Amino acid sequence: MPSRRDMLLFLAASAVAGGTSRAFASPLTAAAQPDLRGAIDAVEYRAIPESGDRKARNLEQMIKQAAAENVPVFLPPGTYRISNLTLPDNTRITGVPGASRIVYTGEGHLFAAENVRRIELSNLVIDGGNRWLGDYAGGLVQFTGVDEVLIDNCEIGGSRKHGLQLERCGGRIERSRVSGAAQAGLYAVDSANLSVTGNTIADCGNGGILVHRWKKAEDGTVVSGNRISNIRANDGGTGQNGNGINIFRADGAMVVNNQISDCAFTAIRANSASNIQINSNQCRRSGETAIYVEFAFEGAVVSANLIDGAANGISIANFDEGGRLASVTGNVVRNLTLKGPYEHEVGFGIGIAAEADTLVSANVIEGAPRWGMQIGWGAYLRNVVVSGNVVRKAPVGCAVSVAEGAGTAVITDNIFQEIAEGAVLGFEWEKRVSGELTEGGSPYGQLTIERNRMS
Repeated sequence: MPSRRDMLLFLAASAVAGGTSRAFASPLTAAAQPDLRGAIDAVEYRAIPESGDRKARNLEQMIKQAAAENVPVFLPPGTYRISNLTLPDNTRITGVPGASRIVYTGEGHLFAAENVRRIELSNLVIDGGNRWLGDYAGGLVQFTGVDEVLIDNCEIGGSRKHGLQLERCGGRIERSRVSGAAQAGLYAVDSANLSVTGNTIADCGNGGILVHRWKKAEDGTVVSGNRISNIRANDGGTGQNGNGINIFRADGAMVVNNQISDCAFTAIRANSASNIQINSNQCRRSGETAIYVEFAFEGAVVSANLIDGAANGISIANFDEGGRLASVTGNVVRNLTLKGPYEHEVGFGIGIAAEADTLVSANVIEGAPRWGMQIGWGAYLRNVVVSGNVVRKAPVGCAVSVAEGAGTAVITDNIFQEIAEGAVLGFEWEKRVSGELTEGGSPYGQLTIERNRMS
C-alpha cells in the first residue's frame, strides 16, 4: 500500500500537470532508504514528453520540488521541447542514454544555474538545434558559481555559442559528447577543482576544451582521457581559435592522456599558464604548432607525447614575455610541414623549439622540413640543455642562436641522421652565420657542443 506521503505527492504532481489524467510528473515509491530519523520512502519524479510554455513551467516547478525533496527527476525516453529553465540547488536530472532528448525551442537559454552548491545532469541528449541564444547566454548549458557541477554520459549538440559554459565552478564533466558548437565545446573560466575526463569533443567552430581565467592564478583543472577532433577556427586569428585544448592563465593544470586530431591550429596550447603538465597525449594533424607553451609562464613539463603531422612540433616560447623553466623529454615528433595557417617570421617545419631555462632530452624527431630543433631566438636564449635526442631527415639538425646577447646552451650526446645542411649550426635570428659546429671546438664561448654523432 502506498504511504499517505506518496499519495499527497502524487496529487501535487497531478495538480502541476493541470489536473488532467495525463499527469506531467508522478512519484514512484522506491526501496526504503535509511536516514538519521529511520526509514523513509524515497520518491522519484517522472516527466512525460510534452512541450509548450505551460509544460516547461510545470517541469521547472517539478524540478524545484524534487530538489527540495532531495530526489532526482527522471525523464523517460522521448522528446522534451523546452527553454529558459533555471535550475535550483540540488537539481538532479537523469534519463535513458540516447533516448531522453531535451530540445531547445529558442528564446534565450536552455539550462542555467547561478550561485548554488550542486547541479547534476546524467544520461541526457541536449539538442540546441542551432537556434538563437540570448545575448546574455554564453552557452546552451551555462552554470555560474556552482560548487559542484556533475555532468555524466550526456550528449550536448547544436549550440550557436559554446556547448557548455562554466564560470567559477568545480566538479566533473565526464563520459559525455559535445559536438556542433559554433564556439567551443566546453568553456570553463575561473574553475576550482574541475575535472574534464573521458569526453568526446568534435566538430566545433572555434575550440575544443578551453580552461581560462580572467586573471592569472592557481586553477588546478585536470583534462584527461578526452577525444577531441575536427576543431576549426571560424573566427580566424593566429592562435586565439582553432585549438583542441587551450589553457590560458590557469596555473597548475594537467593535460594528460588525450587523443587530439585535426585542429586548425594547436592540439594543446598553454598561454601564460605556469606549473602545467602536458603528458602522454596523442596529437595528430595539427594545422599549426601541435603543443605550444607560450608567453608568461614559469614551469612546464612536456613529456611522452606523440605528435604526427603538424606545422611545428613543440614550442617553448616567449622568453621576452617571461616564458621560462621547462622540461621537454621523451616525445616523438614526426611528419611536419612547411605550410602553416599564416606567415611566420621564422617559418614552419620545426620539430622542437626552446628558449630559456629548459631541458630538451631523449626526444625523437623525424621529418622536420626546416630545423629539427631551434634553440633560442635572437637574444632570447638562456640555460638550455639539449642532450640525448635523435634527429632524422631534416635540413638542419639543431639551429642554435649566436646572436648578440644570446646566453648559454649545452648541446651534447645527440644523434643526427640524414641531415642535409648541418647537424649543429649557428644563427643570428633567421640568418645562418656559422659552419658545422659539431666538428671541433665552437668559436662561441657561451656554447658547449660535445659528443654529438652524425650518421
